[in-house]
Amino acid sequence: MPEVLPRYGTTTLADVLPSLLHAIGAPLDENPPAFALPPARAAALLMIDGLGHGLLRAHAADAPVLAGLADSGPLAVGFPSTTPISLTSLGTGLPPGTHGTLGLRFRVNGHLLDALSWSEGRRDLRETVVPERVQPAPTVLERATAAGVDVRVVSHREFATSGLTRSGLRGGTYRGVAALGDLAVELLSGVDDRDGSGPRLVYGYHADLDHLGHLYGPGSPAWRWQLRQVDALVGMLAEALPAGALLAVTGDHGMVTVDRVTDVDDSPALRDGLVLIGGDPRARHLYTRTGASADVLATWRDTLGDDAWVVPGEQAVADGWFGPVTDAVRDRIGDVVVALRGTAAVVRSEAEPYLSSFPGQHGSFTPAEQLVPLLVHPG
Repeated sequence: MPEVLPRYGTTTLADVLPSLLHAIGAPLDENPPAFALPPARAAALLMIDGLGHGLLRAHAADAPVLAGLADSGPLAVGFPSTTPISLTSLGTGLPPGTHGTLGLRFRVNGHLLDALSWSEGRRDLRETVVPERVQPAPTVLERATAAGVDVRVVSHREFATSGLTRSGLRGGTYRGVAALGDLAVELLSGVDDRDGSGPRLVYGYHADLDHLGHLYGPGSPAWRWQLRQVDALVGMLAEALPAGALLAVTGDHGMVTVDRVTDVDDSPALRDGLVLIGGDPRARHLYTRTGASADVLATWRDTLGDDAWVVPGEQAVADGWFGPVTDAVRDRIGDVVVALRGTAAVVRSEAEPYLSSFPGQHGSFTPAEQLVPLLVHPG
């Protein structure tokens, strides 16, 4: 069994925004919140991409502000533990098997969709694989807006109309930013309720910690310097937070440094019987030709051995890897699903040269990847 199998519906990333809405007196339903957070008039959630619970604890000296905040976690992010899945779970309040974003790359209507760029190769798919149809459920942000909450999404300007924003984070007012400075300004202005206009919820996103973790490895000097900058940002936000507002900080996954790789593009045997290879180096969807699933399963198990959990897609669904899986998204899951153990990776040096070059990776079930903090500072 996987090391960390998320308890969907209880203490995962999908439960964070509904709990914050409870805290500001604007619950979406009568269910008790998963996280008992301090009551507030307004709440800001800062998502630090790549902020793993274990990484923060290991490098607490570089982040004294973050390490000193009350932690309602750790919470699991879901499978695969990769940004598009996690952010869609956060934004919709749903597990992956329900919202249907099931990998960094996954099959939708015959396309191998890259969920970060919403493309296939260099082809933009936003008009043909429409994000609002890929993920049609109302988001938490949409539902909160409809209930009268002043909702804002604060993220980089280039993400305003991205497929990922449109599918999993639509709703509220989008405020595009360029750097840490205007991110801070928008977060603070979003929770400023001096006009008495009612409950406010602000979601902010920062990507650079994850970026440097990929490039240099989590815990590297560059990564640690970036963590210090994030910590300084959170410290300044906490100091400037209006009275009665709440600041929460979380991550969308952690990360491991890989030290052994299997290259699919160098192995004809691993490609035999496959139509498409989805996912990322730590979590793969294998879409097989008709009748080839059993042979693909056996070959991948024999090749990867103890470096991976390799299971039929039906078993991954039955064992709850993705949470409850709806009929509408079942065919997006691979005929064979691979989750890497330890610090191993399955790369594609020709098809995915940039992604394959990273020492830092995430996507699987290790605690280092799955567990993230939920840090809270009441104003």
